[in-house]
Amino acid sequence: MYRVFVKSALDFLASFGGLIFLSPIFFLVTVGLFFANKGKPFFFQRRPGKDGKIFKIIKFKTMTDRKDSQGKLLPDADRLTKIGAFVRKTSLDEIPQLINVLKGEMSLIGPRPLLPEYLSLYNDTQRRRNEVRPGITGWAQVNGRNTISWEKKFEYDVYYVDHQSFLMDLKILLMTVKKVFVSEGITQEGHVTSEEFKGNIL
Repeated sequence: MYRVFVKSALDFLASFGGLIFLSPIFFLVTVGLFFANKGKPFFFQRRPGKDGKIFKIIKFKTMTDRKDSQGKLLPDADRLTKIGAFVRKTSLDEIPQLINVLKGEMSLIGPRPLLPEYLSLYNDTQRRRNEVRPGITGWAQVNGRNTISWEKKFEYDVYYVDHQSFLMDLKILLMTVKKVFVSEGITQEGHVTSEEFKGNIL
């Protein structure tokens, strides 16, 4: 009952209310990033959702499109703006994903949506993370986020698929609030973003 009906209803109500409540912050961050990123405050990227169905995730754009003399994008650390670093550190870059939740493409709680090119790299166990809608936050995020190994991330994701419930979602939500305030697990050591997944872990 919870997984099929209640969770979807709570997602819609919470994301709708969240967008209204956070609208002043949404507006200020949009304006700040508009100027920092030369008119591009948002970042759109294809991601696999439930059952591998592709959708476009919406996030605040925290990095510029600066390129080197050969036309290649500079390293992430060189493209991260000051306001972008603040938005990333405070997890404000996740706010636009509430729109994805409203559209039914994501859930508030679930495995984070990864890149489409990873789909062919999953083994049967890893692929099970796509049995549920991806989330803005999840069991792996509150247990290390970008500081843990890919092996542990998949372990946490599959555990969530098998054990999701209202109480578990509430626990993840409360733990997420705590993580945001202390800015834990934002990046891996030596990386601005998460390290690339190359498969063949389990």
